[in-house]
Amino acid sequence: MRAAERRDGSRRAPGARVVALALAGAGLVGVTAPTAGALGTGPHRGGVDARALDEALEGVVETGGASSSLVRVTEYGRTVWKGTEGVGDFSTGAEPPANGRFRIASVTKTFVATVVLQLVGEGRFGLDDTVESLLPGAVPGGGAITVRQLLNHTSGLFDYLDDPAVGIRDDATWLREGRWRSWTPQQLLAVATSHPPHFEPGTGFFYANTNYVLAGMIVERVTGHDWRREVERRIIDRLGLTGTSMPLHATAIRGPHAHTYLDLPGGPVDITEMEPSEMDAAGAGISTTADLDTFLRALLGGRLLPAPLLTEMLTVAPASGIGQYGLGIGRLTTPCGEVWGNNGATGRGHNSAVYGTPDGRRVVALSTNGYRKTDFGWSSTQKLLATAFCGRRPATAAAAAPTG
Repeated sequence: MRAAERRDGSRRAPGARVVALALAGAGLVGVTAPTAGALGTGPHRGGVDARALDEALEGVVETGGASSSLVRVTEYGRTVWKGTEGVGDFSTGAEPPANGRFRIASVTKTFVATVVLQLVGEGRFGLDDTVESLLPGAVPGGGAITVRQLLNHTSGLFDYLDDPAVGIRDDATWLREGRWRSWTPQQLLAVATSHPPHFEPGTGFFYANTNYVLAGMIVERVTGHDWRREVERRIIDRLGLTGTSMPLHATAIRGPHAHTYLDLPGGPVDITEMEPSEMDAAGAGISTTADLDTFLRALLGGRLLPAPLLTEMLTVAPASGIGQYGLGIGRLTTPCGEVWGNNGATGRGHNSAVYGTPDGRRVVALSTNGYRKTDFGWSSTQKLLATAFCGRRPATAAAAAPTG
């Protein structure tokens, strides 16, 4: 079921496809096309093609394996298109709420990195200060790992989610045990440091949630407050993000939201509720498309960081390769120009993304609830982003592996 709001405020009537969809993600690295620039004269200059966006959003659900998806496109902070697709609740057949809340997973990292850089700007510590100097004894070899290397994933540290004790692969075991298990940052760090690092700090790139658990611990050590409180005070409250929260152990998503399902042989299982503590500062956040738009516009527009630190944030680590990762934010190449933002995936259905033009003029925020185990919408979501930024139907985008 879809309801798409166009520039003039009109809405398409929901279709009669609820049952079919009910029985039938969004992490991105690069969106490419055979001829860059063929879809417009520059980033986002082609306008909004509502019909093409409708079709692209349909593709996220119908071919991307999602149960539902919702998207918002803004220009200078004004919503110029938003749409929903799929089913928000299998038990009632209700469509997903266009302004609903969802788990943002690794998009949380952009919030945390912003707070870390604000503390750097306040002179609390430097980007090239070591983990050992800020968290003595926290990790073996911490004297060679810098704050910068945590934020851009060049520390070499093992990702605790790659250990089966945390990143449970078997669905039945996860539903019975892992879904409700509570973790402390110290426990997650202990799991990570029980494994050797992948490489010497600064000599490679490996995306590890461990890095941001440490970043959250640094925020607490320096400020005396949990990282959640600092994100709330410095970003959420400051920008008036009424739909954004950073839960500690609360398993539910408060307020309107689409449900997320796991497709099992016995039928769909609602997995909307889950313990968020295993994601901690690496991905525990909940937000809305409107709030993510406001946050990214403020960040790219220089309202949250001074220019020198924003430049640091947008400096891509050479070792990140196709990932094009800076400090808690990534660069994405569309057929009509580069955009900046982040994407996230919990690994079981909750997928999100927010990207904006370098000047923050156009921002696209989306949530996709993966259901069927295909690619969870990676390639189809890339096509949607290309359509939203380039203004017309894009050439086929090359698939890329998710980072979040």
